Amino acid sequence: MWPTHWPAVARDIAEALDAAIVAARASDAAALTEATEELAALPAEQVGAVLAGVIRELLETLHPDGLTGEDVQDVLTRCARAAALWFPAVDVDSLVTVLTGALGVADVEENPRRPERAVEAAILVIADLLSAAEVPADGYVRRALDEIARAETVEMP
Repeated sequence: MWPTHWPAVARDIAEALDAAIVAARASDAAALTEATEELAALPAEQVGAVLAGVIRELLETLHPDGLTGEDVQDVLTRCARAAALWFPAVDVDSLVTVLTGALGVADVEENPRRPERAVEAAILVIADLLSAAEVPADGYVRRALDEIARAETVEMP
């Protein structure tokens, strides 16, 4: 499913991310926990960049004319309420951290509230945004990974 020219780490991130999104969209807490553990075992900086890229692009899809504070609050509220129904371990502080971190409003590395829950929270936000936009995840994941690969190969002047 994923491009064969991608490095193994990129394919591993894409596969684990896909499994986590499928689990979250199916409201399967056990599968989400397993998939997020797989993601957490991969290079944290790359996983974080992919998750943030997917979140940013989904927000752009849903809010092409710009994002307001009310829009962010709506995402947090909708995501927390929906996740709480099937995933009682949802950590609202982590949802806030990953969303504001993806937007560049807060530096997640300098101000981690619950870093061990960040991957899980990002998946919950992504699943919520995918449902709201009514779009499949694979294109967003591909573009996030391709952008990271492009950024890593561009020489700095």
